[in-house]
Amino acid sequence: QSAHRAGLRSFIRYGWRWSWRVAAFATMFNVVSTGLSVYRNKTTIGNFAAAGAFTGALFRMHLGLQGLAGGIMFGTAFGIPAGGLLMAMYGLAGETLQEKRSRERRELYERKLAEWQSKLSVTEVLGQTENNAQGRPEMERAREL
Repeated sequence: QSAHRAGLRSFIRYGWRWSWRVAAFATMFNVVSTGLSVYRNKTTIGNFAAAGAFTGALFRMHLGLQGLAGGIMFGTAFGIPAGGLLMAMYGLAGETLQEKRSRERRELYERKLAEWQSKLSVTEVLGQTENNAQGRPEMERAREL
């Protein structure tokens, strides 16, 4: 119980120091891996390895060239399993990241197309109503133009 209390006290005292670092590391990793996936239009383990290497290098850059190299190796070593785990989870869910992204794009396109066509049909109805109100058939009006 004494060890438990000591651990809890140290977590309360020093936890905030680690929390912002972990949050910044995770944010940078996700930004780089997502950016690479969107740019390359595919999700691979290499994207996660590169994101880990970049993030690790960024966080160890202040230690010089050895720290930079160590950060690259550390980030790559943790980026590959993290990426493999994420890709496996999406595979088990039945839809990969690429399939999900293309499905969402297709659904957005279809929704905008339906909206555009409904607006177009409203303007056609208004045009027919205007021609009928003037008492002239559409063909006569078209010939005049």
